[in-house]
Amino acid sequence: MDAPEEFPLFAHAAAMKVSAKLNDKSTIVCGYDFNEGIDHEKLLQSMLTTGFQASHLGRAIDLVNNMLDWRLSDEPIEEGCSEEERDPAFRQSVKCKIFMGFTSNLISSGLRDTIRFLAEHRMVDVLVTTAGGVEEDLIKCLAPTYTGDFSLPGAQLRSNGLNRIGNLLVPNDNYCKFEDWIIPIFDQLLKEQKEQNCIPVFCPGLTDGSLGDMLYFHSFRSPGLVVDIVQDIRAINGEAVHASPQKTGMIILGGGMPKHHICNANMMRNGADYAVYINTAQEFDGSDSGALPDEAVSWGKIRGSATPIKVHCDATIAFPLLVSQTFAKKLNEKCQGNTR
Repeated sequence: MDAPEEFPLFAHAAAMKVSAKLNDKSTIVCGYDFNEGIDHEKLLQSMLTTGFQASHLGRAIDLVNNMLDWRLSDEPIEEGCSEEERDPAFRQSVKCKIFMGFTSNLISSGLRDTIRFLAEHRMVDVLVTTAGGVEEDLIKCLAPTYTGDFSLPGAQLRSNGLNRIGNLLVPNDNYCKFEDWIIPIFDQLLKEQKEQNCIPVFCPGLTDGSLGDMLYFHSFRSPGLVVDIVQDIRAINGEAVHASPQKTGMIILGGGMPKHHICNANMMRNGADYAVYINTAQEFDGSDSGALPDEAVSWGKIRGSATPIKVHCDATIAFPLLVSQTFAKKLNEKCQGNTR
């Protein structure tokens, strides 16, 4: 009979390595208990302790609330500041300047209504999007977009004059209506135009979309219209450079040009104080869309003292949930307070 093997002490020690003690600040994982009924408020609050991207969403909610709650009066009075900046009432009135960026596909989706809500109630200070973000917003005022399917065949859709954006369908007639509406406006662009609610809207890639198509056609009908991109870059950089004594915060849905445009403007003031990214892009290919917040810290686009967060999630899922626990919640509390 073979002699019995000795107990594998080395393997046991490797598998049963003693853990270091976690500090008191470590959060215990805990999800929502549906035995307590359905409480959407508590469900969303439980995201912070659920783990994975739910916890990132919970941290993003906390960070946005920090943006909204911040006042200059929270900071010590700096030596050499102006008399106005020493005034308690003024300090209490100075809020964080919030830059918000989003890609055009989000305006094609139902997230447009969430973004419209924020603009309607002046809850953000600067908007940055692509040409599609501007034109899709305008087109939806003229005709609807429909839900479809990701797998619908492109050739068949093309023969029927239907354009697919993911699992959304936009009839090409919508763009015909857009042309009829926008061309007369181009004819009147020399007149002063004002943005509703006084929220500046920047579109660094104005020609990359249907707006570019319309500008192209208009240049043949009425040559001479010039778009000044230099004034545009001066204006958005000025929003960041001259924000002081305000802090600045960035909420960026998706990646691409809006993400970089906002981050680069905040680099001009040595970085934003708050940053929330919501996108599904990955970092491994070196794209700015997938870059994590810490890469922006290396460029001076986010301050080293900040605690930024990226939520790896489709913004159409995460952002309405975030808004419900931040902007909308605070507006609702304010309205309830005014009725008492």
